Amino acid sequence: LGKDTGGCTVAARIHLPPGIYVDPYELASLQQQNLTKAVLIPDVIDVEAPEYLATDLLVLLYMEPDPGCSGCFSAALPVHGRYHRPAEDSEKALVVLKGPEVLVCCCDSGLSAECWKPAEVEAPCSGKTSSPCQWYSITHKPVYEESILHVPVGLRQHSSLVCVVTLLVTVLCSSLILAAVCKYGHFS
Repeated sequence: LGKDTGGCTVAARIHLPPGIYVDPYELASLQQQNLTKAVLIPDVIDVEAPEYLATDLLVLLYMEPDPGCSGCFSAALPVHGRYHRPAEDSEKALVVLKGPEVLVCCCDSGLSAECWKPAEVEAPCSGKTSSPCQWYSITHKPVYEESILHVPVGLRQHSSLVCVVTLLVTVLCSSLILAAVCKYGHFS
């Protein structure tokens, strides 16, 4: 990209697999505090869905120039792991996160974009305006081609023990609540 973006906006297009997600409420809070700017596609996310019922998520994360590195850009995006099915032999599930695609949008400047490949993204240039701009994909040197996240999961062989203990705790707590209501409750 060089040392200056020349009035252009830089963003990272990130495909999140079903095993991880971005909490839209947390993201809205971060955006209100001007800590990050991002667009989620789709914008409605079921944060309680397990990994096997979730869908992929596309995130357009707007980057800011990094003051500690000339020609570098950075951004922060909190992600969360989803619940996975219990595994047979491993206590962790692997979620592969591919490297992001770097996009640039020169909406306000008249820079020539003949050398750049148009990207199939419809999003505002700055994350604030409502009209979409033309984004272009650029080549970059990724730090990592992909990241592998280890998400802890339960073991399938423990399922009967978990069910029995859960049932016993539920019966015990329900009995204690019922006893307290009968002893201290005022019925009219």
